[in-house]
Amino acid sequence: MIQFETYEKDDLLIVKPKVKRLDAIVAVSFKDKITEFINQGKKLILLNLNDVNFIDSSGLGAIVTILKRLGRDGKLYLCYVSEPVENMFKLTRMDKIFKIFDTEEQAIQSVK
Repeated sequence: MIQFETYEKDDLLIVKPKVKRLDAIVAVSFKDKITEFINQGKKLILLNLNDVNFIDSSGLGAIVTILKRLGRDGKLYLCYVSEPVENMFKLTRMDKIFKIFDTEEQAIQSVK
């Protein structure tokens, strides 16, 4: 089971996974927990990946599934993406799909 820190700023739900690796071991519980937030009506989500230093294809797939579940009315943002994680996004061209910010503050300002 994956641990999260969550809090809200205005309409933005900020989710900070408390894991070093977003991989096959935690991807399903990660996706399920974020889906619960979406089902509760959360449509603007910021993933703060400050603690995450590795994402495999399962973790990336979970993030893509979350984006799809948000639908047209929702937005998924990312921040504090480490270099290895950013490289995975670039390698898979997902850096073109996701709005990635250097800091949480930049993401929050962009949403306002």
